[in-house]
Amino acid sequence: MSEPKLQTLYSRDRLLTQVNRLAAEISTDFTGEDVLMVCVLKGSFLFFADLVRAITVPVLVDFVRVASYGSETQSSGLVEIRKDIEMSLKGRNVVIVEDIIDSGLTIETLYHRLFERGPKTLKVCTLIDKRGRREVEFEADYVGISMDDGFIVGYGLDLDERYRNLSDICLVVDA
Repeated sequence: MSEPKLQTLYSRDRLLTQVNRLAAEISTDFTGEDVLMVCVLKGSFLFFADLVRAITVPVLVDFVRVASYGSETQSSGLVEIRKDIEMSLKGRNVVIVEDIIDSGLTIETLYHRLFERGPKTLKVCTLIDKRGRREVEFEADYVGISMDDGFIVGYGLDLDERYRNLSDICLVVDA
C-alpha cells in the first residue's frame, strides 16, 4: 500500500475547542442528572476520552462497535453491530458519541436499536458531520464540525485501520 498524501484539515487545537464546546452543551443539558455516554468504536475513542473528561455532570460510560466501512473509503451500506453495550438504557439519559456521520446509515441504525431499549432521553453527539454523502435524513443533537465531503483520517478516524493516532484530522488527498 503506497502512502497517501495527507493535508491537515483540522488542527488538534481546533478539535479541542470543539470538544470543550460540546462538553459544555452536554453538561448544561443534563445539569443535575447523570448521563450515559456510549462510545461508538473504534473511531470515536480519542474524541470520546477527551469529551467525557470535559463534561461536568456525572458520567457513566459504555461502548458499542458498529461497522459499515470495511477497508473502503465509502460506506458499504451494510451496518453490522459487532459489540453491543452492556448497561441497561431503561430510564437513563443516553448520548451516543460518534466520530463522523457520513451517509447516516450507521448512526440511524444504532439510534433506532438503542431507542427501543427505553432510555429517558437519547441524543447523538458527533465530532464531524459530513453532509455531502448523506443518504438518510438524520440530524445529530451535538455537532463539532460540519463539512461537505472528503475522506479524512486522524484523531481516531482511519483508513484501513491506519492513521488513528494522528493528533490532527487530515484530508486524504490521494489514496
